[in-house]
Amino acid sequence: MVTQPPTHETQRARDGQPLLPAQPVHGAQVVGRIALLLRLVGRNPSGTPLTEIVRDSGLTRPTVHRLLTSLAAEGLLDHDAVRHTWHYGPEIFVMGTVTAARYPIEELARPSLVRLAEETGESAFLSIRRGAETVCLLREEGSFPIRSFVLHEGVRFPLGVASAGLAILAYLPEPEVDALLVDTEAFAARWGGQHSPASIRANLERTRVTGYAVNPGLILEGSWGMGAAIFDRSGRPGWALSLTGIEPRFKPERQRVLGQLLLEEASRISQTLQRPPIA
Repeated sequence: MVTQPPTHETQRARDGQPLLPAQPVHGAQVVGRIALLLRLVGRNPSGTPLTEIVRDSGLTRPTVHRLLTSLAAEGLLDHDAVRHTWHYGPEIFVMGTVTAARYPIEELARPSLVRLAEETGESAFLSIRRGAETVCLLREEGSFPIRSFVLHEGVRFPLGVASAGLAILAYLPEPEVDALLVDTEAFAARWGGQHSPASIRANLERTRVTGYAVNPGLILEGSWGMGAAIFDRSGRPGWALSLTGIEPRFKPERQRVLGQLLLEEASRISQTLQRPPIA
């Protein structure tokens, strides 16, 4: 999968000594690091510990702590001193509220999520593509008492991991798919051999045949998901609807029913998005 090039801080030999002399960080590099840290903090609504942010950012602990503290001083982040976790701050809420009017996808998708949850009993979700990842935006709980908690608002997965990412990846141009499916040791260590490029490609082929993606417990054993892509005005997949639940609820005969419901709701939203804007 897509990986970021190592920075001067992360280029170290096995003995821990830097391979390159430390360089001051300016301009675009600082912006990139701040954006990365904001994304990492937002992955978990219950808060993200510093150790996890350091691990996944590839930056040194002092650098991460300095940037997080600066963001907190501006109101973009909050620090829970009791749980030692980092959270989005009030300024993020203000920005999101101001921005929401420009991106009506949540308003369009909410009725579809409600219908899916009511008709199936499973939890329904809306995810958006952001670069090489999907981010869960909305959730509607189903009535079935046993649920899967792999997916929740704010969680991010690489494209090709989880049903929403598979549904989107299946309808991207082949050169774009090739660029995203880069085999790396770090990716295999994080997501396992079941998410090798060959395995993902096989699932993409199945998705193109049925129109919907199936994640047969690849992230967490026994936790299944299905997804269908939503297309923007240019015909590109930018979002996905998905359903998650436990394996017994996703037997082959029921997959066809769930898949058809997902496709119908995804098509409904796509058609709305593709209507010409009112002059």
